Amino acid sequence: MPFPRLPENAVISKPDYNSKPLLMSGKQDVGVRQHWDALVLMASLNKQVINAGKSPLNEDQACCRVVCVEKGAPMERSSALQAREDETNGVRFNFWGLFDGHAGTGAAIMASKLLHLHICNELQEIVELLLNPTVAPSIILGEEARPLSSEPRNTSSQEEGGGAQPVERFHQEKAVSLESLIIGAIENAFKQMDKQIERERSAYSITGGCCALAVLYMMGKLYVANAGDSRAIIIRNQEVIPMSSEFTPETERQRLQYLGFLKPELLGNEFTHMEFPRRIQHKELGKKMLFRDHTMTGWAYKTIEEEDLKFPLIYGEGKRARVMATIGVTRGLGDHDLKVYNSNIHIKPFLSCCPEVQVYDVTQNQHSPDDVLVLGSDGLWDVTTDREVADAVSSFLSQFEPSDPMRYSLAAQDLVMRSRGVLKDRGWRLANDRLGSGDDITVFVIPLASQCRES
Repeated sequence: MPFPRLPENAVISKPDYNSKPLLMSGKQDVGVRQHWDALVLMASLNKQVINAGKSPLNEDQACCRVVCVEKGAPMERSSALQAREDETNGVRFNFWGLFDGHAGTGAAIMASKLLHLHICNELQEIVELLLNPTVAPSIILGEEARPLSSEPRNTSSQEEGGGAQPVERFHQEKAVSLESLIIGAIENAFKQMDKQIERERSAYSITGGCCALAVLYMMGKLYVANAGDSRAIIIRNQEVIPMSSEFTPETERQRLQYLGFLKPELLGNEFTHMEFPRRIQHKELGKKMLFRDHTMTGWAYKTIEEEDLKFPLIYGEGKRARVMATIGVTRGLGDHDLKVYNSNIHIKPFLSCCPEVQVYDVTQNQHSPDDVLVLGSDGLWDVTTDREVADAVSSFLSQFEPSDPMRYSLAAQDLVMRSRGVLKDRGWRLANDRLGSGDDITVFVIPLASQCRES
């Protein structure tokens, strides 16, 4: 599953910045089959603008696929219809991916081409369970399966010896659900994707890193996996249901500080894992100042020592917060060569590729054609709240017939244009005259009603 090199003549860019460049390989790659129908499906739900039209460089990428999990090589399907015809031989899932790149486009492009195949590979380990969901997973792969039960199973020498006297020692098996196995497959797929980027970054000139937000619709459930600062929300009956958390230096402060505490060599003798309200001056040595470390959620006072004069591992607040004064996100893919400016201190050990996975059971609720899942890069959420997005989408969809398949694409476009703003004398401005987003903006609007989703 090597990453396809993209020659310059394979990059097609439209001058209209309402659309993203379409990157297509010049030849068909082993294990990766591009389908026009899949690209049309993506265009029907996804809209993107490059730096809000402010520069020619695009670091956002998006992906939409129908994948069938079978015994053997992963298979992409050109349409949902073909996937349904093959369901007897496997289990299909719909995949949407949003990849917000930084410091280069390489990692985002690679993840958009291959992450869904890594997920498929991981799901192949449990394909028999996916095809027979009433069977409980065996603790050791390959052992005889048994009917699913919510009761823990005790194993003892009596079972093994067929009538032997029971002994006090026994092993209790932890109940493992199929849902948790699917979550584990997604988590491992992110790790494998990150390892591939590390392994092939030199050969294919893969630059930078990316935040990754991926969604699987499988067996009636949505699995939303997020590593970075993109966001997903469900809008159901105009109610907002958050489906992701954002991973930034502030939200992951204690994890980062704990790693710096455990492995101070990663700090390169230039940073301290302690956090202070501001930089400490040398003349303040011996005085007491507010601080907090990895064990604290509140603040306390400590006597300032020489070690505390080093630059804080986490500095700044809000969108200006940075790890080692360099990067503002703490989870994602890539960034294996990222270092602190003018030093040899690697930042990757502090960055995690592991996503948080949240699950939404679509079958447990009735959904109208106006109920949707919205995925957006931080270019959207920097200037728009969850509530504003929900109100904008609900209002926009109400202007169209529920049977109109383009309504979701146009709703995504509306969100992009709202967040971009309008170019005025004082810069790009929103309707309320606030500054518009200066970042790449990518949006998916995905219907939850089954009849809309299948169409």
